[in-house]
Amino acid sequence: MQVLSDWFRRHFSDPQIMVLAVSVAGIVAIVLLLGQMLVPVLASIVVAYLLEGFVLLLERRGWPRLAAVVLVFMLFLVFVISVLVGVLPLVYRQVSDLVQQLPQMLAQGQHLLMALPERYPELVSAAQIDAAMDAMRQDVVGYGQTLVSVSLSSLVGVITVLVYLILMPLLIFFFLKDKNLILGWFRRYLPRHRAIAGSVWRDVDRQLSNYVRGKFWEILIVWAVSFATFTAFGLNYAMLLALLVGLSVIIPYIGASVVTVPVMLIAWFQWGWGAQFLWLTASYLIIQALDGNVLVPLLFSEVVDLHPVAIIVAILVFGGIWGFWGVFFAIPLATVVQAILTAWPRAGEGADAGVAETPGG
Repeated sequence: MQVLSDWFRRHFSDPQIMVLAVSVAGIVAIVLLLGQMLVPVLASIVVAYLLEGFVLLLERRGWPRLAAVVLVFMLFLVFVISVLVGVLPLVYRQVSDLVQQLPQMLAQGQHLLMALPERYPELVSAAQIDAAMDAMRQDVVGYGQTLVSVSLSSLVGVITVLVYLILMPLLIFFFLKDKNLILGWFRRYLPRHRAIAGSVWRDVDRQLSNYVRGKFWEILIVWAVSFATFTAFGLNYAMLLALLVGLSVIIPYIGASVVTVPVMLIAWFQWGWGAQFLWLTASYLIIQALDGNVLVPLLFSEVVDLHPVAIIVAILVFGGIWGFWGVFFAIPLATVVQAILTAWPRAGEGADAGVAETPGG
């Protein structure tokens, strides 16, 4: 008990440490208990983080805050409408076409697999190939029917879309317009002893804003370059595959590995083991190499370096807790934990030092 008492006194005797601990616990509790209801708010905060960089850029050039917010917000609406009108219908058509072509692709794949028992009879049998293909065919048909049947016919779906299309733009605009007012309101209810919490928050704010903006540009650039490359080669479902490649950068290491499978399969079904398949594969690998070795260091130069094991663990943990948003914010959330752990021992040592110096003073 004495060991626990000494540990608690060393780490929690400082009021600033208590403020930090309570703040972290409060934020985690709010997200866990109200996360589902606050999804539009959290998503709007993410987008506001993204747009804040453009607003600050205009402010540095002499624009008034309100004028900068209005211009950036209007450009954001134009971008969203362009995606909704120009990209999503094309992606939906390509998904539908892909679902219709899946039986033919499965038959072609089965023909290739049936040759394996003749070449490697000691490793695989024809019965095993048939069983695997039947299971795969059933799964693919089920997934295809699910994708095609997704629509806005249900009342819940309509309400959800309306919430995101109407409520989120309003939230984004007011988060940008009244940023200082909202932050000032929160500061009124914070305790005075919050220097350490404030230091951690400033570090987290810098990391988070840099990550959100950098990840947006990474998705956009990888998506555009992949689409241009796939279109130049004449690859089927170019927009759908390019979108998947762009979104795959959300999950470091794992995303690129997973999305490579459909890209290579579609290319193989279209061209076979030809020269065009090899050139496309080489071009795709070059895109991935440039993304990892040039684009990521350029966009995320200010993000704290994390070990790959820490990133993968963060993806698994936060993704399991908060789903997509947990995966998206796995790296900045990991930096939050790192910032707190870095500040915590220093605060404890400072508290001990202060206690030791008091009698002598």
